Amino acid sequence: MSLIAAGDGTEVIYHKLQQGSSWAMGPEEGWEGLEYFYIISGKLLYQRDGNSIELNPGQSFYGSPIKVYTIFYAEEITEFIYVTSQPVFHHYSQLSKDLFELTISIEEKDGYTRDHCERIKDYSMLVGETLSLNTKQTARLNLSSFFHDLGKVKVPLNILQKPSKLTEEEWEVMKLHTTFGRELLEETRIPFLREVGVIVEQHHERYDGKGYPKGLKGNEISIEAAIIAVVDSFDAMTTDRVYKKGKSKEEAFEEILNNKGTMYHPLVVDAFIELKDTIENY
Repeated sequence: MSLIAAGDGTEVIYHKLQQGSSWAMGPEEGWEGLEYFYIISGKLLYQRDGNSIELNPGQSFYGSPIKVYTIFYAEEITEFIYVTSQPVFHHYSQLSKDLFELTISIEEKDGYTRDHCERIKDYSMLVGETLSLNTKQTARLNLSSFFHDLGKVKVPLNILQKPSKLTEEEWEVMKLHTTFGRELLEETRIPFLREVGVIVEQHHERYDGKGYPKGLKGNEISIEAAIIAVVDSFDAMTTDRVYKKGKSKEEAFEEILNNKGTMYHPLVVDAFIELKDTIENY
């Protein structure tokens, strides 16, 4: 995105979305501004009252203020002009850049493939759609799945990159990455990212209460975190690491199913298994 014009608190921002990506608008405490966007090219889809609405070139969307969370999906490469009566560009563009750079750097330091976070996000969104999450849950899942390991930036490299099994003391430090992630997102002081931070902190909790950092169980764990727990485990099992070769996808599906109701939320496992053919061909 790029800032085209600004004055008297109003900003005109150009956006370009790649095919398959999404963009969200939602209410925020203290926000009373007008938000408007006009489609230049491409196609956006969003849900309203149970119906799928299509926005094509020449069409627009606005709210003053936005009262409900709305997610727009790019059916193809889409360009639009976004106008807001309150300034947001510099804060959000810099914040997004910083957070994404942090996450990519963690991927590289932790030995995962570069597309690990994107893959977790894509798997999570498939499961969220299968479970018919509401719009706000979907928006939170989109960000929390991508930023789930953000807190590893605060874990010492000698622990993060250790090629052998961690000691008990080192493992206790590693487990802190969930709380570190929440703290980093809270530091933005953006209400929605604070909500995302709660999910990030919970993504290693277990359905039976034996996870970390707080030992939450069952429905004490947000559904978004329960989804990330399953897809992150699956990706970890099927990814080759320095110290072990990944399992086959078939073996990983079997292990996820065997831990249904103990490590993983039963409804999430059922939805994930339902997507088996899609994920095997991803």
